[in-house]
Amino acid sequence: MSEPQDAAALRAIKPVICYPPETLPAPNLELYAKAREGAEKIGEVTVPPREAASIDVPEGCFLKITSIEGPQVGDLNLFNSADLSERFYSGKTRALHGTHVTTGDRLWSNFPTLRPLATVTTDTLNWYGIDEFGGSVHDVIGTRCDPYTGRALGGRDYHHCCHSNLTRELAQAKGLSLEEAEAYVHDVLNVFMCTGFTRDTGQYFMKASPVRPGDYLELFAEIGLLAVMSACPGGDCGSEHSSDTAPCHPMLMEVFRPQTGTLSGWQSPAINPYDRSHGL
Repeated sequence: MSEPQDAAALRAIKPVICYPPETLPAPNLELYAKAREGAEKIGEVTVPPREAASIDVPEGCFLKITSIEGPQVGDLNLFNSADLSERFYSGKTRALHGTHVTTGDRLWSNFPTLRPLATVTTDTLNWYGIDEFGGSVHDVIGTRCDPYTGRALGGRDYHHCCHSNLTRELAQAKGLSLEEAEAYVHDVLNVFMCTGFTRDTGQYFMKASPVRPGDYLELFAEIGLLAVMSACPGGDCGSEHSSDTAPCHPMLMEVFRPQTGTLSGWQSPAINPYDRSHGL
């Protein structure tokens, strides 16, 4: 079909940001930084390569996710530890903060609660920015590698993809059947993963993560959380995922509790105040 006469003018229209972040309630990063000083480690878990692990993060504590041996990305699910129906909403987080998150951005929960679950307080990879291909780190655009897409693409059943890893771990952590747990597994925060969209075709791409041992992403738990993370079978995601081909490494999740009184004035976010009448 031929272009209309005003095609160039239509393409030249300037974009409008849908959700200006200036109107969002801003996190008190200075308060969080002071609370982090002298915080006591109260838990840790190692996430094995091509497997998942989980850890509870009490309200007002910090979750630190660290690369410990080699370049590795992790697919992270976050749940309200007291109610699995409230969980991380990657789509709305993306709409509010962009395709990738870093220090100061918040991870939001699904409807109808829609509130900050966690705030990114430290990101040692924030130097990366956006590269010439449009790639950046810590994306909220990828869904997670899964066995269903693998089969749709003509592959074999592969059970150590992130969707299956998260399902098995959540089932074990909460005493659920696999069927019950799978219904709660959701689109992820791709920790350390370097991704973007191609300029010409708009396809989702991945490239080798710049993460090195010692790099970490730290989150402040705005409510009590259950963190479930899979060490992706793609390793640094520079070649392929959903197979045993790529070199993979463990990851570390640690929880730190601030000293009493260091969060003075902070309150856990209330659930979204919309009355849910939907016009009736």
